[in-house]
Amino acid sequence: MSAAPSEKLPDGSVKKAIKLPPNEKGSDVRRRSFIVLSFWAVVVMLGLPFWWYTTSIYRANLPLDRMLEWADGKACQHMLPVTVAFEAEGLAASDAQELARLTQGMLDQQSDLVAHQIRLQLGHTENAALALQFTPGTQMGATLDSREASLKINYPSGTTMSNPSDAAALATYLAQELRAAFAEERAIISHLLNQPLQNQSPETIEALSKRTTRSMRYASTYHLTFSLFTDGPSPSTWDIEEAVDQYMRPMLDILRPIHNFTVDTQLQLYATPGVQSQVLSKEDLSSFINAAEWPLSPSIGGAPTVNFVLFVGNQTIGNAGSDATSQSWMIPQWGTVYLLPLSDSTAHVDSEILRQPMLTFGGHLLTLLGTPQSGSLPLRLSTLTRIRSLDLLLRASSTLGSLARLSVSLPSISIPRTVADGVAASLEHLEKACANLGGPEGLYHARIAGSEAEKAFFEKSMVGQLYFPDEHKIAVYLPLLGPVGVPLVLGLIKELKGWKQRRKDAKETKDIKKQ
Repeated sequence: MSAAPSEKLPDGSVKKAIKLPPNEKGSDVRRRSFIVLSFWAVVVMLGLPFWWYTTSIYRANLPLDRMLEWADGKACQHMLPVTVAFEAEGLAASDAQELARLTQGMLDQQSDLVAHQIRLQLGHTENAALALQFTPGTQMGATLDSREASLKINYPSGTTMSNPSDAAALATYLAQELRAAFAEERAIISHLLNQPLQNQSPETIEALSKRTTRSMRYASTYHLTFSLFTDGPSPSTWDIEEAVDQYMRPMLDILRPIHNFTVDTQLQLYATPGVQSQVLSKEDLSSFINAAEWPLSPSIGGAPTVNFVLFVGNQTIGNAGSDATSQSWMIPQWGTVYLLPLSDSTAHVDSEILRQPMLTFGGHLLTLLGTPQSGSLPLRLSTLTRIRSLDLLLRASSTLGSLARLSVSLPSISIPRTVADGVAASLEHLEKACANLGGPEGLYHARIAGSEAEKAFFEKSMVGQLYFPDEHKIAVYLPLLGPVGVPLVLGLIKELKGWKQRRKDAKETKDIKKQ
């Protein structure tokens, strides 16, 4: 472009012409446009996909509908069949079949909880919860064995199944005794399923709530700590290993299909509780738990600890509402304190002295594990198996439901592949636990389902995303996008304006040539 001509001003002076820049070559314009477009091409085709890939949150697919079905109780009917062996050796085969048929019909009619069903089977049945043993006698009677899972039935020797009145009377009596034998189990299951029984008293409901509060949460392994504390220099030794083997090991072995146990012991001298009164109240027992001078052993390997404290001192525990005193007190979800009065000259506590404390600890351990109170130990343990399997199944289902609702309510939360694998494993074992609910196999699968569901819910990488809101992302990207984005945007705007101006000039030139 040539320089503009000089202009003469009114005063006779001459205004110097402004030298304009030369016209930009077309190749330079195209080169500059290609440079700008290349930057944007790199950003759009390479930068944005790479940023999206590296910053996007991975969300593994979860079977949300299936998880919510389990949480709502729609995926499993929660049937706990209780098998009762009908060992009627004193009756003819036809009479035994008729009596079993009549009794089963009455049990089905009287059933007030669909989930709990008593099923009679003729003859000896392996893994039966209870065995019915018939003995002819003078009158009708029933005795629940205190050592075995058996119910002994006495019936008049002249009873015959061919007589409808005799058969109906005996069947009615059997159904009544069987329902009474499993009454506590039925009440606990109804409480777990939140399905109150008909005509259930408020006292029973309160007792079931206390049982839930008192018992410890299920764990496959518990750590038992036996502690001997004394307020002086003696006793300084005790036969705790022998006492555990003699008085508690048989019960722990019976519990082994349901729980595993580890045991350790400790002894501490000159340990004094915070309360010095001779008769302790219920409130005073908190000092045995919180006393800083008593370093109780912590949980080992993540297993919950059950504390059994034996304190040698001249103190007793007062019973609320009465003048009577006792030597032990069970503390819910913690353990037991047993006060053992010994003379000052006793330097060693032998296993015979430990007999009563160990028996007390054993009974309280069953209570802390949620074992029913009625019936023989084998019957109580079979009931505990069914209760624990149902409880674990419900807990695992609830955890899966919470995880499903969490993933829906927080769409920006990360769901790693390990979570999806854990959910799949939990659902698989829930299916197997539901199919075998109430038996040892059902307990095994329910235990794995609960463990997998909890691991998936508390996945560390997923939980961390809960505390990373969108405001944090903006604060991270703004310092980077400002210096990089502004030159790119301004350069693009300048090129667009230049392109529009060139099109306008070209159009005007074309119109002039046409004229």
